[in-house]
Amino acid sequence: MSPHSLGPGSVRSASEVNEEIRALWLRAGGSLSAQERAEYELLVVEWAAAIRGAVIEAA
Repeated sequence: MSPHSLGPGSVRSASEVNEEIRALWLRAGGSLSAQERAEYELLVVEWAAAIRGAVIEAA
């Protein structure tokens, strides 16, 4: 699933985003193209937001 396929306000869990990051690295064979690097960077930002959201909920 691409980060662009979610509607506004939709939030995936950190574990869901982490699975997509892992899948990206597997597909890329450990070496990211420029396009894959851009996708990876978006996923990392999404993952970090999900982690922050989980921490705030726990507090």
